[in-house]
Parts: sequence; structure tokens; C-alpha cells
Amino acid sequence: MSYDDNNIFAKILRGEIPCNKIYEDDFVLAFHDINPQKKIHALVIPKGKYIDLDDFTLKASSEEMVGLLKGINIVAKKLGISTEVGKGYRALANISDHGGQEVPHLHFHLFGGEKVGKMVE
Repeated sequence: MSYDDNNIFAKILRGEIPCNKIYEDDFVLAFHDINPQKKIHALVIPKGKYIDLDDFTLKASSEEMVGLLKGINIVAKKLGISTEVGKGYRALANISDHGGQEVPHLHFHLFGGEKVGKMVE
């Protein structure tokens, strides 16, 4: 599967669709989910054109990999859910059809601000 430049996150990255931004740097953009599933629900996406975590792992540079992980931590701190400043959170990446991925651009959901509950039902 090749990257689709018309997916919603690609459009958000290009500024064609607005988002409620939390954080941005050279590697990631983070914003509030428009349909939150928990008290706090944010998305962290890499700025590169990666379909999912498998694609990212195969193609991303070491700098991009570190940038994504650090970005997730920075956003968790900003939201007050990291273990450094809060009570923890769940970081979730869905991968492909069986993983429940809906948008074909790698993204991590950060859930927190309350007990998240079971991992899988």
C-alpha cells in the first residue's frame, strides 16, 4: 500500500483542515481528537508520510523515531497525564485492518485524565 496524500492527517499537516493543536515540532504534530473517547484524548502524528508503525519502523530515520517518542512524552506532560506530572496514560497505535486503523497515517492516541479501563474487550 502506498501513502495516500489525501488522508485527513495529511490535510491537517498541510493546514487544509484545522486542528486544536497541543504541540508541534520538526517531527510531530499533536492535537485534540475531535471525537474524544476519554476525558483526555489526543493524537500525536509524525510529520513524515508513514502509513502505520510497520511502515515507520522500516523507513523512518533514527532522528524521526526519537522525535516521535519524545513528542509523545512532551504531549503527555503538557496534558498533565505523564507519570512525571500525572497518574499515567495509554498510548495506542492501531495498525492496518485487523488492528482497527481508520486513517492511513501513523498516529498514536493518548488517553488519560481518568482510568482508561481494559486493554481489549
